[in-house]
Amino acid sequence: MIDRHLLPAQRALLAPPARMLVRLGVTADQATLAGFVLGLSAFVALTAGAFGTALLLVLANRLADGLDGAIAREVGSTDRGAFLDIALDFAFYALVPLGFALADPAANSLAAAVLVASFVGTGSSFLAFASVAAKRGLQTADYPTKGIYYLGGLTEGAETIGLFVAMCLWPAAFPVLAYLFAALCALTTLSRWHQGWVAFSNR
Repeated sequence: MIDRHLLPAQRALLAPPARMLVRLGVTADQATLAGFVLGLSAFVALTAGAFGTALLLVLANRLADGLDGAIAREVGSTDRGAFLDIALDFAFYALVPLGFALADPAANSLAAAVLVASFVGTGSSFLAFASVAAKRGLQTADYPTKGIYYLGGLTEGAETIGLFVAMCLWPAAFPVLAYLFAALCALTTLSRWHQGWVAFSNR
């Protein structure tokens, strides 16, 4: 919902370190893979109940995710980079609730399952729309530099990361936060289904 408003500030902040990384020979794909390793480390920390460490690793993962795009804008984006970015992001988003479930199965498992299911709804509707949009040659004005058609909604990247931060800060509130966010994800999914129904109705 707020990603497009944060994007200009994010690009301005990340451009200088991205240029430095380019000079050091770091590629966008390397930044993406490093970010995923950080995300896996956050998952391990969550399963151990080390929520403060997990929070730092989640934030580091998101920094790397921003830097890979900034590096790509400096040297040119690739289809492989766009693929890696979205595929590993979706895996990371699922690992965080799984980590909370493993940390306290009795308290968190059901809420984590509901949240992951809601992520499947938002993710599948996002990718289904992007697939058909690519077939039709459509582009989005709000996210012109994204590797695929980027369909917004109530629960985008910024909101999801805000959720993960809140969960790490207040782990006992995980079930409540998970259920509330899952409800917002359901609304996002329904809105994307409607957008697809309308946008692709002519043929």
